[in-house]
Amino acid sequence: MDGILGLLSHAGPMGFIIIATGVGSMALVAERIRALYFSFGMDSEGFMNKIQNLVLSKKIDEAIVLCNQLEKKPMAKAFKTILEKADRDDETIFQSHDIAMSEAVPMYTKRLHYLSMLANVATQLGLLGTIYGLILSFQAVSQADPATKQQLLANGISVSLYTTALGLAVAIPVMVAYSFLFSRQNELLEQLQEKSGKLTELLTGSHVPTLNRANIFPDAPARTPGASGTTPPPAGHKAS
Repeated sequence: MDGILGLLSHAGPMGFIIIATGVGSMALVAERIRALYFSFGMDSEGFMNKIQNLVLSKKIDEAIVLCNQLEKKPMAKAFKTILEKADRDDETIFQSHDIAMSEAVPMYTKRLHYLSMLANVATQLGLLGTIYGLILSFQAVSQADPATKQQLLANGISVSLYTTALGLAVAIPVMVAYSFLFSRQNELLEQLQEKSGKLTELLTGSHVPTLNRANIFPDAPARTPGASGTTPPPAGHKAS
């Protein structure tokens, strides 16, 4: 604790701002780790297989119930949105897929971009502290009493170096954490897009039209009820 307080005392007021940036970054990292690795993570293959089997068995209601049990998972929430339109036409199912994606994707991506910004801010604050320390050093050289000049000059250099080090000490771990979280985010998004696309294709592909004469021979003239399949005899022909 004394080491941290000593570091802050050497870094000056800019050091407290950098530390506050680091604390905010760590809180955001912890929240995104909990969301992307625990809250949103799931066995996507197993879940997709269960839903596929229920859809092929025409048990859409049971598939929706299964999605409700995992409603906090973005993939399950997206599947539910699509399955609720399973009895509609293909265009409506495709629209529900787009709606599901627009609702689920922000759950993966929200707030993560702030980490990159905070890492850059910490670096820039360290640079600002460096400039502030150099200003103090030049003031000591030009204005200070010769008796205190050396002490003030050393204090300015100390502020300059400590703030630079503190800014980098915050920025580097945040950028590393951002890289891992960004990779995890993309992995989950790819799973969501792949599985949602397969579900949409499964639902639209299962709409098989009824096999009647109008569907098989769409250009054939309609037949009147009760008409026989033989060609009518010409006029004037007498039956034997």
